Amino acid sequence: GASVLLLRACLALLASPIYLLSFLGMWEPFCRKIFFPFILEKIGVVHDKKSKKHKQELFRNLPDFRGPSGELRLLEIGTGSGSNFQFYPPGCKVTCSDINPNFQESLSRSMKKNQHLHYERFLVAAGEDLHQVPSGSVDAVVCTLVLCSVSSVGSTLREVLRVLRPGGAFYFLEHVAAEHSSWKYFWQQVCYPTWKLVFAGCCLTRELWKNLEEAKFSELKIQHISVALPWMPIEPHIVGYGVK
Repeated sequence: GASVLLLRACLALLASPIYLLSFLGMWEPFCRKIFFPFILEKIGVVHDKKSKKHKQELFRNLPDFRGPSGELRLLEIGTGSGSNFQFYPPGCKVTCSDINPNFQESLSRSMKKNQHLHYERFLVAAGEDLHQVPSGSVDAVVCTLVLCSVSSVGSTLREVLRVLRPGGAFYFLEHVAAEHSSWKYFWQQVCYPTWKLVFAGCCLTRELWKNLEEAKFSELKIQHISVALPWMPIEPHIVGYGVK
């Protein structure tokens, strides 16, 4: 515990300009509008390469969840720059949502690259409040690298279940807490406060598989995997889907 606190203090000292900007109320607007969209796009390129095979396998059965009309209506929570579009089946009707509206430039580029999809609309909405989406109106919900930063995982999953039709599926790929006895978890604890500040509320030590197991899915498939990124404490991941 003492080692964690000491190293946290050292890291906070290194990041003191950001802490100062946060104290002055200047960091959050700058982070949301400029820094986070920029850095997330750069990190996303590396993460997409590392996780591509996992995503291909994850989304392989998406067509199985088409609705009675034969269409696949999909809602993505935290769409960001649209890195998942390439994995969705042709003709899929996609509704994009994100709490941060400042991804438009990179999102537009992804849409142009993935014209096999039909883009319905873009919603500025938090995962905990999807009131703009009618209950039981979508066949699939996708959420990747988002549950780490929502203010309430439980509320987000309740919204997911609300908007899904019976028999619809929730797809996820998220970084999670490492084993508590591991060095990876030690460094997650060290980095936690500064990481959360710098990366717009991203929490390193959430045990998201527990939240998913507590949610009311009729079927749940979870796999623990490793997605290693250089010098980043987010290697442990979970991937899978739950059926309403």
